[in-house]
Order: sequence, then structure tokens, then C-alpha cells
Amino acid sequence: MESIEQEIKQLTEDLNRHTYYYYMLDAPVISDYEFDRLLRRLQDLERQYPQFVQPDSPTQRVGGSVTKKFATLEHVYPMLSLGNTYSEEELLEFDGRIKQLVSSEIEYACELKYDGLAISLRYENGLLTHAVTRGDGVKGDEVTANVKTIKSVPLRLQGDDYPPLFEVRGEILMPFARFETLNREREDIGEPPFANPRNAASGTLKLQESAEVARRGLDFRLYYVMGDHLPYSTHYDSILKLKSWGFKVPDVIQKASGITEVIDFMHYWDVERKKLDFPIDGIVIKVNDFALQQQLGMTAKNPRWAIAYKFKAEKMSTPLLSIDYQVGRTGIVTPVANLEPVPLAGTIVKRATLHNADVMAALDIREGDHLFVEKGGEIIPKIVGVDLDKRPVDARPIQFVTHCPECGTPLQRNEDEAGTFCPNELHCPPQIKGRLEHFISRRAMNLDSLGEGKVEILFERGLVKNIADFYDLSFNQLLGIEKQFPAEEGKPARVVSFREKTVERILAGISQTREVPFERVLFAIGIRYVGETTAKKLARHFKTIDALANATKEELLEVNDVGDRVADSIIAYFNQPDNLEILLRLRNAGLRFEAGEAENEPVSQVLEGKNIVVSGVFTISRDEMKKKIEQYGGKNVSSISKNTAFVLAGEKMGPEKRKKAESLGIPVISEDDFMKMIQES
Repeated sequence: MESIEQEIKQLTEDLNRHTYYYYMLDAPVISDYEFDRLLRRLQDLERQYPQFVQPDSPTQRVGGSVTKKFATLEHVYPMLSLGNTYSEEELLEFDGRIKQLVSSEIEYACELKYDGLAISLRYENGLLTHAVTRGDGVKGDEVTANVKTIKSVPLRLQGDDYPPLFEVRGEILMPFARFETLNREREDIGEPPFANPRNAASGTLKLQESAEVARRGLDFRLYYVMGDHLPYSTHYDSILKLKSWGFKVPDVIQKASGITEVIDFMHYWDVERKKLDFPIDGIVIKVNDFALQQQLGMTAKNPRWAIAYKFKAEKMSTPLLSIDYQVGRTGIVTPVANLEPVPLAGTIVKRATLHNADVMAALDIREGDHLFVEKGGEIIPKIVGVDLDKRPVDARPIQFVTHCPECGTPLQRNEDEAGTFCPNELHCPPQIKGRLEHFISRRAMNLDSLGEGKVEILFERGLVKNIADFYDLSFNQLLGIEKQFPAEEGKPARVVSFREKTVERILAGISQTREVPFERVLFAIGIRYVGETTAKKLARHFKTIDALANATKEELLEVNDVGDRVADSIIAYFNQPDNLEILLRLRNAGLRFEAGEAENEPVSQVLEGKNIVVSGVFTISRDEMKKKIEQYGGKNVSSISKNTAFVLAGEKMGPEKRKKAESLGIPVISEDDFMKMIQES
């Protein structure tokens, strides 16, 4: 038993060291495969000998715990906020106030102001013991289990010269790539998108299920260290010292010998921030010397020795030309402002969402108005107000539409929801077309042979009116169909033709969907609010479509991630006779409405927590390959990002994907290597 305990300790130490090399230094010394092999060995030992699990075990990184309520903890040191300024004049005033209070030369430390959620990490004897949000500055919510899933947060420190008790302050943030992916996923199931990466990070950190937090790919950026017996006397040196203890220190921190250099730093990053892959909203200036910080002290709310300069969002006024009302797959009606084109943050902005009726009413948009538009998080055009100086005297308010712009049905709105929706889900054209496109999408039935506008053509021709109609299509019906699509912004005009080879691929693809596992079929049929993750949990809990269809609300609420709204939506779906008829036709067509054994329990967790991109042609079908990834604990994703574990490449891998993988340093492995990896598990 002693040898087992020692092996667990050694594996924990080795894996934490390799995590540091990979995530903190961006310099891995072993392959992902070797790391996974060590992690798998540790997981197996911990399952057999839970009494030897170490408090800093890397197995905590993948999450798994469920927190129903976050405890409130008092900060050892108050967590104050910074005073804000938006002008150079106020920076000069800040410098002048300090010079009146201290007689020595002032050296500043300049940093980026991260746009996320403030967090305090407490380390005791080198171990992360508590992670607490700012709260009211005196007390905050303990979110330790969720923070442990963030790879850039060390669980155990390196070295031996750290204080026995200290705190590191920083921001939990969401990189832009993860933010965009998350919002696409939310919109796909009818959830409102997050307004900006800061809101996304905040919402993620308060999730009850830590495994979902791990999936979303948060990051941590530190900006301050507090404690007794710190080894250095300045903020700058202390931040750099944190690197030797295992922290990922800021890439950008600079000493400034006076306020002129501070202003130069500010001007530089006001421009260069557009190149960053994470959100910032300004810079932070701190008196560098800890003794001077102590001398300057605090006000009731802010330290006197630091200030935040916040960048002004680039904002332009442009005429409102019209408002379109777009109907989505779930019936939600979204108003979109058509604007006179205006250059903003490096792009030409012509359209911007107005989100919903409440936002339109709050902005008080009227006919003939000029609207202020800015780039939210430097990504998404956002209407932030009305240019009242340019408002016509007789401008009439614009009322949100009362009837569906597509089918004329009176719109509805539920009390507890922001969205206005068209209830005519069975006969409203964009809802029907949206469900058809969702059904064939990659994460659903993966009918890629029906892309490039082909579904739109079939719908217009009346050949496909619901998802069951795909299985009634014949060769003769499809052969010879053709449509010319006009040029669009960023796309040339094109002709889509259903030639013999095309039709054969379409029918073969439809036939292959009969092998798609139940959990993906359940996601594909498009129950409102049932996303990919929820569909998997429902499939594994109820195991058959019949059990799910007959479940009571109480039984549905027993499933993690299923709340009142999701449960009510599932019940409403199965109470609709037209939906039941479609499901019967799909069952008769041979689709899988039961979970096989392989779907109920993963074969292994060798790929747990890994996002994997599949590209190319393999000895088995793409669906079968993706199924294997899920059986071994991995997650299929469609695009390559920094959060991709590896790309599984077959023959004829897309050159653009290979190029992107190489530019990001993402491993590309062959089918043979992949099979060896899972077979050894």
C-alpha cells in the first residue's frame, strides 16, 4: 500500500509539473499522448485507493462536482475596487496627488486591465485552498471547485520560498474564441447570447456543475499578490516572482519612471488591444513600491496608490435605415437595425442586433434617428444609444411588430422570458427551414452532403416540409434540380445543381444517419432549449424515446441541467400530435430511438476533457469515428482553437485546418495513432 501511495504522489507531482510547462510556459516536454497515459494511470489508482488522493490532484481539472449553493467567505484582505479615469488630465491629477503626499521619486507599474470577473485565490502552505469572488469587497462567494478546472490556476505551488499564507488577486476571463463558440451554441438552442465575454465568464463561474465550467475554457490573469513576508519590496518584482512559484504571470507589465511613460503605455495599448485574443477595457497604474503603497493608504472604497484608465469604446453615429425582424429556428423574433455603413474598429458596420422588444423600448428608437454604434468587446457591433442632437422634431416611435413577419401569426411572449416569439412552429417557414438545417447540421445528424443551400432548395420545391420528409426522398425526385443564388456580401453568385453524383451522395448520407446514436438524434429533432449536452444527459438517463416522452415533470427535473423551462418544453413537444407523427415516421425510417450500451457508459475516460477536431477520410465513417471519440470521453468540435487537444487527421485532410493547427501548435495525429491511444486504454 505504501508503494501505491507513493506512486499516486509521484504521478500527481509529475502531472502538475507538465501542466505548468504546457499552460504557463507554453513549452511542453512530453506529448499529449504521454500526458494522457499518466493521467489515466492516476485516475485508475485514485478510483481504487481514494484514501490516497492528493489535494492538488490534476484529476480535479476536468470537474464533476455539483454545487447547489455557494458558501460565503470573508476575505483575509479587503478586496477593494479601483478608481476609474477616462482622460489624460485625470491621470496627471492622480500623479499630482501622490506627489503631494510623498517626497521620493515615484515609479509606477503599468498593466492591462482585464475585462472579467475579479477573484481572490488563497494559498496555504503552497496549496490552493479557497477561491472567492469579490462580492461586496469584504465577503464573496466561494467558487473553489469551479476555479480548480481552470488550467492556468496552479493547485500546488513550486519551489519552497513562498509565504505560508498569501492571496493572489486576478481576473477570470473568457478568450474571444471561446466566447464566440459559446454564443453560437446558446443561439442554436434558443438561449439568449451573452452580451460580452465578461458576462460569459461571470455566468460560467457561477454554474453549479464544474464539468461544464471546465468545458467552457476560462482563463486566469493575475494582477496582485497580498500577504506577509513577501520576498520582494515592489509590486513589479513580486509579480515576476510568482512565475517561479508556478503562476502564469502577465505578458504585459512595465515599469514607468514617471507619468509621461505611463501615458505612452496607455496610448500604445489603446491601439494594440485590438490584436489581443482576450478582453481588456483599459490599463491599471500602480505605485510600484509596497512601502509607498502603505504610506498612501486607502479611502473607504479605493486604494490611493492605484488607478484604472478605461479606454473609450470606439463609437460612431450613423443613420438608421430600417429594422428587419428575423425569425429563428425556435420562433424567437430578433430585431436587427440596418445602418448606413460606418467604419468601426477596423471593419465596416452595416447591421447590428437590437436583441428584443425591451431593448428597443429602453433605447427609445424612433424613425429617422441616428444611432450610436460601438464594437462590444471589439467583436460584435452594438447599438448603445440615440444621437438626440440629430433626431427629427416629428420623429415617431418605432413599435415592435405584433405579428410574425413571415407567417402573420400574432406574436407571444412568456412572462419570465425576454424574447417575443411566433407560436406557429409547425407552419412558419423560417422555423421549418431552421429545424431542417439544424437536423442535418454536423453536431446533429451530420448530413454534410445537403449543405450549400440544398435544404433551402428542397424546402422551396415542397419536397421537404419536416425532418421526416428527408427519408422519403428518391433519386428521380432530386435529379436535375437546379437553382442560381445571387451574390451576397462576401459571397459570389453561384449555381447549385443536383447532378447524378450529388444525388447519390445525398441519399447515401441520409441512409447513414440510421446509425447515428440516440443522443444525437434527440438533439437533432430540435426540442426547444434541449442543446447537445442536455440531449446526451436525457438519452443516458431515460435510455429510450418512449421513456422520455412519458416522463413526468418531476422525473425530468431529476436530470442534471434540466430546470422548469426545459422540462416544460419537453412535455409540450411530446404533447403535440404533429411531432408524434414525425417521430413515428422517423422510427419507421430506421432511426435509433434507444441508447445502446456504448452510449450509456463511456468505454474509457482516456479522452476526457479533450476537444477533438476530425478532418479527412478514414477507414470507417466520420460518424463512427466521432462516436468512438465520445465513447472514450472526448468531445467533438468542428473548428480548431487554442482549446483543441488535437486534430484527428485522415486522408485528404483540409489544408486550411492543417495550416491553422500548425499555426496554433495543435498536434495532428493519424488514425493509426488514435486507435493505438484508445486501444491501450
